[in-house]
Amino acid sequence: MRPMTAGSALVERYLLLGLRLGRHLDGLVDAYYGPPALARRVEAEPRVALGELVAEASRLVADLDGPGDLDGLDAGRRRWLRAQCAGLVTTAAKLRGDAIGYSDEVESCYGVRPRRVPEDRFAAAHAALDEVLPGSGPLAERYGTWREAQAVPPDRLGDAIASLAEDFRARTDEAFGLPEGEHVEFELVRDRPWSGFNYYEGGLRSRVAINVDLPVLSPTLAHLVAHEAYPGHHTEHSRKEVGLVRRQGHLEETIFLVGTPQCLLAEGLADLGLEVLVGERPEPVVAEHLRPLAVPYDAEVVARVAVATQSLDTVRGNAALLLHEDGADPDEAVAYLERWSLLPRARAEKAVSFLSDPTWRSYISCYVEGLPLCRAWVGGDPARFGRLLSEPLTPAQLQA
Repeated sequence: MRPMTAGSALVERYLLLGLRLGRHLDGLVDAYYGPPALARRVEAEPRVALGELVAEASRLVADLDGPGDLDGLDAGRRRWLRAQCAGLVTTAAKLRGDAIGYSDEVESCYGVRPRRVPEDRFAAAHAALDEVLPGSGPLAERYGTWREAQAVPPDRLGDAIASLAEDFRARTDEAFGLPEGEHVEFELVRDRPWSGFNYYEGGLRSRVAINVDLPVLSPTLAHLVAHEAYPGHHTEHSRKEVGLVRRQGHLEETIFLVGTPQCLLAEGLADLGLEVLVGERPEPVVAEHLRPLAVPYDAEVVARVAVATQSLDTVRGNAALLLHEDGADPDEAVAYLERWSLLPRARAEKAVSFLSDPTWRSYISCYVEGLPLCRAWVGGDPARFGRLLSEPLTPAQLQA
């Protein structure tokens, strides 16, 4: 790792701010592989009061807005750090107990304002799904039965993940290039609020956890592998470690913080990854991996269902607004997801546990708003997707 050079004092303040905030909320520091001495320093000191951290985040924003070259920080780094620190002002204030409206929180932290999707779009999706879904009877029952019939047998899940990851890794390397020595380990876990998680450990290594609290479904497995590994989170982290941290000394990239705009672009590009890698209809490619393993997967039906239900992913954003802006209780949010996402109760409850988690309550906008923003900006151009994997961009730049 290169020593701190340009902008080192300000970057060190930013890293310390993130690490100190992480002492107040488990999971807020998603990844850290920066100077070990800073982590040891924060671990050894008394926990810094949230009021002091709000003030320090505000000072960082003011310094980044001020005159001068800030020890050589170029305009791009300055803009990125300013957006990050603005998000941390709100994150720290929210942790302190300040009254901040949910939509204001999302906009300040992630750079987009959540939008409520009209329910007539969901009703139209239901009508389209009714046309393509096999069987007869009430739609929610048919959809639930069909989805759960696509469960990957537990004894074949590891092989299915490995097969998809090997293919997607080769395609990612050919399309965008992967650093020599990068590596991903997959593991199966329980008792988590999410379906998958990338733990980036630095040194070009990731540990990807797949939650098996509920059966993993074959229509979502390829997206999960692409999102967490190739060409998603692991690819972005490892390329930025080499390109920005090692080559250019941008140590601000060695920390990944929930409650900041970098999350929105990270989730948006990760959700877009499978589409960029194998096209808008990945089902034939996925079938080549799952059929030899006797994993249930009818590519034609999966494709028709995916097209019909593409707007239903935004139901989660409405459910978050229902919870945090309208004051609904969790049972109402579960019922909303059961009705409009057509989820069985166990899966709706799992989704609400994510929306209610203190770390992740506003994070859903990173998916709901991040994907369309990244898709529109990339516009089908792989070179632009490569920029998302390599450059310190902000949502405002993509919106411009």
